[in-house]
Amino acid sequence: MSAPDHIIALAQERTIARTAKDWARSDQLRDEIAAAGFDVVDVAGGFELRERERYPIYSSPRDIRPIVVGTSEIAIAIIVEGFTDDCVTTVKTIKEYCQTPIVLLVLGDPGALVDQLDHRTKIVALSESFGWGECANVLLKNIAARFVVIMDPSTRFTGDAISPVLEVLEEGKYIAAGWRGGLVNLDDQWRSVDDKGAGDVDVLFSYFIAVDREGAINSEGFNNRALYYRNADIEFSLRLKHAGGDLLQMDLPLEQARHHGYYDVDPEYREVQSKKNYDRILERFRDKEAILSPRR
Repeated sequence: MSAPDHIIALAQERTIARTAKDWARSDQLRDEIAAAGFDVVDVAGGFELRERERYPIYSSPRDIRPIVVGTSEIAIAIIVEGFTDDCVTTVKTIKEYCQTPIVLLVLGDPGALVDQLDHRTKIVALSESFGWGECANVLLKNIAARFVVIMDPSTRFTGDAISPVLEVLEEGKYIAAGWRGGLVNLDDQWRSVDDKGAGDVDVLFSYFIAVDREGAINSEGFNNRALYYRNADIEFSLRLKHAGGDLLQMDLPLEQARHHGYYDVDPEYREVQSKKNYDRILERFRDKEAILSPRR
């Protein structure tokens, strides 16, 4: 397959940039060419364009290699298991309001998400389904950015939600900042979380949670035993608190569409796995009030 004319034009422009020693522009053009499905290879007297795999497919999260996202301080990570058309809509809203790199970890067929591939949007596919906690951890481990946003495919941008959390995290006071969260209800024996609005919290939910990647890894990350997302983010939040980190809930320009991960899964599976996640929380953290934020 020969490369389209517009890809050849990009490769020619890259050659000009390399001749002028404009390495930043050369790298940008190389990434654009790669996102379009081709590798540009420098050879004597010019270049060659070779068709490439649009996205890698792995059989296990453990096989996933480091994911390069350029020079950005922050990257967005989304775990996608079905309902890819909804995720397409979410990705489009992200692109409308920010330039942040996006990594889509897709369990199964990416479908129409392939059409969203570009120089800052990557797909990493798994041929089989794996637990939510394990998938979230592999994103934290392999995305080469200082900060990572773990967000749900149902969460939509209505404005720039990245700049405010990036500013907060760069100050260094908070290990994580997010959109929705709350304080553990002590009167309910740690069995519920109360939303108190913006401010310091015990818990952030993975509708949208931005974390210091190194700090998250050092605090043990998500529990690999969490097959289902619900309550796994509570355990993750308490691990961050137990390691001495502070969490901030913020008012951000986001909205939630239909949350398929809750409403469109088997109810019995949802309840069984949610309870397993919460039982681990109660076993490890209940009565450790010293790790919690001040009540308000």
